[in-house]
Amino acid sequence: MEVFSILLLVSFVLYLFWNTTRSKQLPPGPRPLPLIGNLLQVDLHNPLKDLDKLAQTYGPVYSLQMGGFLVVIVHGFPLVKEVLVTKGTEFAGRPHSPILEVITKRKGIISVPYGQAWKEQRRFSLMVLRNFGLGKKAVEEKILDEVAYLMQSFEENIKEPFDPFRFIDSSVTNIISILLFGKRFGYNDNSLRNVLDLVHQNMKLVGGFWAQLYDAVPLVRWLPLPHRTMFKNAEKITAFLSKELEEHRATRVPGEHRDYIDAYLEEMEKPENKGSSFEEEVLMNILTDLFVAGLETTSSTLLWGLLYMTMFPEVQEKCQEELHAVFGNNPCIEYKDRDKLPYINAVIHETQRFANVVPLGVPHAPIKDVQLLGYTIPKETTVITNLISVHRDESQWKYPHEFNPSNFLNEEGEFVQPEAFLAFSAGPRVCLGMNLARMELFLFFTSILRNFQMVWPDESKAPDLTPQYGITLSPPPFKVALKCRRET
Repeated sequence: MEVFSILLLVSFVLYLFWNTTRSKQLPPGPRPLPLIGNLLQVDLHNPLKDLDKLAQTYGPVYSLQMGGFLVVIVHGFPLVKEVLVTKGTEFAGRPHSPILEVITKRKGIISVPYGQAWKEQRRFSLMVLRNFGLGKKAVEEKILDEVAYLMQSFEENIKEPFDPFRFIDSSVTNIISILLFGKRFGYNDNSLRNVLDLVHQNMKLVGGFWAQLYDAVPLVRWLPLPHRTMFKNAEKITAFLSKELEEHRATRVPGEHRDYIDAYLEEMEKPENKGSSFEEEVLMNILTDLFVAGLETTSSTLLWGLLYMTMFPEVQEKCQEELHAVFGNNPCIEYKDRDKLPYINAVIHETQRFANVVPLGVPHAPIKDVQLLGYTIPKETTVITNLISVHRDESQWKYPHEFNPSNFLNEEGEFVQPEAFLAFSAGPRVCLGMNLARMELFLFFTSILRNFQMVWPDESKAPDLTPQYGITLSPPPFKVALKCRRET
């Protein structure tokens, strides 16, 4: 009996190892362990270094078994371009993510599978945002109004070094709030501040260890672990948005659209949309998608920009010289003026490239079995495009591993955007708010540079450029000293 039990156990173990053998049709990768796969071979707290090492070992396309999920990592510009652009539609799906499915129920825009519902919602959202001035003068004026509030707050705190995070965070939030809710919030609004803190916490948690473990190991989902914090945070964020929605229901006038919510509520009521994807639960998730995405990436990029200006004062000085040469004392700079400021335009893009705020993009999935570099990527496999590898690709950049605006300048000093710049991703799933983000970055950055000189306050040590890992890479908390460059 004991011999039989031992043979049974050995057979089971051998079966598990045999069952983890990788098909030759799949991209190569490290051998997975039974049940847990390659979970122990990647630092889930911050996998970026491990992913780079694996690419050096297995090539630009490799696979990992993360618990019960197959994950394919695509490294370097040529193959990332193939996934996002050349075969963009074939890779336009979204993979299953148990933790996101609990939060979003796969409704909204960002995490929705490729198909009719996604096309309807994206098309409608683009139309509404354009109607409210996205990419036009109307939105530019709203951004400049918010810039004025930010400049005033900076001036009020200029006497000593301060942390700019909350001011920039609130300013960027107000731009998307005006489009979605038709209003801005004061910088000292505690209800908004509490929600923003929850958003930032969830962006770190959802991209971190416990969320990855939740997706990979089903048993974890039933345990009282930190992933439950994500669900509680998501409920509080939804409650905040629900309050805005109810206020709109009570005050809106049919046919008069103040903002995105009004337009969507009217779209829901159209007879032809009965039974379509236009429903309240979808609206709530779209509001969350636009609110969170419109806040986190732009805010982090601006903060990195301030930090880099203190780190590279010669770059800051050259930006300010260009501003003075082109505009002198003219107080008005418009978005169309970016073509007159090639160096500043290059600095903004270099900030995006070097900071890599969304290092791994948003996961994709094939909508059918697809060939990539001779391997078969099965339908609905999680495919991660390593955008850091694109923005550090030595075949694409003059200075891939250093902060240098010359990456976006030709020999004549003219601004040139290389094809390998993918800060907003590319293809069918390109960032919905790309044009808004570009306008915000330009107008906020030039206004700060015109009004203030940024100085690192602690001469005893250099700025810490170690990013805080999550879905986005944000700078560590820092204080900056400002010197006014004009009369108040």
